[in-house]
Amino acid sequence: MPGPNLVSGARIRVGSASTAEPATRSPRFATSGTDTSVLVTSPTSTWSGTAVCLGSPPVVIDDGTIRLLLVGEIYNGDRIAAALRHGTEHDGDAALVLAAWRHWGAGAFRALNGRYAVVLEDGHSGEVVIATDHAGSVPLWIRADEQGVDVSTELKVLSGVPGASVLVAGAECLPGLSGAHRVPAATVLVMHGVGKGKPVSRPLRTWLPPMSRRLMDEDAAVAEVGVRLSEAVRGRVRDDPKPTVVLSGGIDSSGVAAHVAARTGRLFSVSMGTDISDEFSAAASVARHLRTDHQELTVPSADLVRELPWVVWAAEITDHSILEYLLPLVSLYRRLEPGPRRLLTGYGADIPLGGMHRLTERLSSLDAVISDDMATFDGLNEMSPVLSGIAGIWSTHPYWDKDLLDVLVGLEAGLKRRYGRDKWVLRQSLAGLLPAETVARPKLGIHEGSGTTSAWTAALVAEGVPGNRVDEIKEAMTARMYEMVVKGREHPADVSFDDVLHDLHHGWKTQRGLTTP
Repeated sequence: MPGPNLVSGARIRVGSASTAEPATRSPRFATSGTDTSVLVTSPTSTWSGTAVCLGSPPVVIDDGTIRLLLVGEIYNGDRIAAALRHGTEHDGDAALVLAAWRHWGAGAFRALNGRYAVVLEDGHSGEVVIATDHAGSVPLWIRADEQGVDVSTELKVLSGVPGASVLVAGAECLPGLSGAHRVPAATVLVMHGVGKGKPVSRPLRTWLPPMSRRLMDEDAAVAEVGVRLSEAVRGRVRDDPKPTVVLSGGIDSSGVAAHVAARTGRLFSVSMGTDISDEFSAAASVARHLRTDHQELTVPSADLVRELPWVVWAAEITDHSILEYLLPLVSLYRRLEPGPRRLLTGYGADIPLGGMHRLTERLSSLDAVISDDMATFDGLNEMSPVLSGIAGIWSTHPYWDKDLLDVLVGLEAGLKRRYGRDKWVLRQSLAGLLPAETVARPKLGIHEGSGTTSAWTAALVAEGVPGNRVDEIKEAMTARMYEMVVKGREHPADVSFDDVLHDLHHGWKTQRGLTTP
């Protein structure tokens, strides 16, 4: 069927048949879709919980010995099928992952290229396997006890679970969250003894950003980047007759739109701005060139920043600098026609190409900051599908395709900054597909193009926050909202940006005797 047909979120409990209990209530996901109850039993184990679906995908597949739930999708399915000698036709991504597990075991996850999380139980070995993709782009959280293990794509769903939890080796324990752990990116947790006392887990890493650098001539590098980006887009548009692209008019999003147009011939593009700032002119130029069905959305800046509780609810992080990037995206998603729909973005290209460090002149320094960014992306949740999932939309980010990322990260810095141009190799690869002014257009962050940073700062200044305390209050606001909507499971519609700001600033003034009794 056209559009996304997949499981976009889930909370599953795996336990022994004698101890695992079916879910007594549906969890409150931020991800929107069709909630499907899961209850699958065998003589040795029970799976129970809820999956959120777009379309009508299989939820749990079972061949009699191996049981599997796939959240998300696989982008190199044709290559996996060929390697398994299944031909190009197969019964969907979940069945393909199961076949890959039979063939390679845990090594299957080193071969997969996708945006996914997997829960698998192998009756032969007694193993319960929990896996994330190379980028951890579908965040995965687990909580284990002596009766079983809970696995969820949203942390808030595990918050407040009663009972004594146990530590899970290879996962990050999160303080104050009922024993919940975060599964790192590119990690397979192989667990033994689930539901039979304290489980034992063994972590396997399936991907690392390349540390070496490739020395290529200009033409070869440009050609390879172009081919890899085209392939990344091809895997993501699938059979969708008219996918959606978020279009800012910058080189990253315009490059994705150009390859989607070349692949499908038809696409819907959308741009968002505020009363403070927009990039409508640049985006419209690209839309005309590609002949897209284009839409512009204007959001009052005062409304935009007051949607911060929704972004914290979806991203489940407290880093205010990341949340500023995500605010305009989430605001845009919430204003699109509801899903299910498939949406591609240009998000993430700056990380392997150093676009955020465009003022860094020395190539050694540029390579160093790129290496650091690639070593510290995990856990930021910048590309979580929940961000668009709150609107029932499945989003995906071609620049973080595993094969493309290997190329972009691995190129030496002189191909990323060349002739005084940032992201030179990407720009050159798109020179024949986009208007010349788009290829040459300087980098502008999405939070800059929409005025998010200045709007949030203006709201704080209007409350009387001194300029030297703006970052401090932003950090405190996001931490407070996290306590409310993630740990406390409050709905973001019940959390007021203005009340949180007022309470924090008033508390600070009271501590310093700056308020009038």
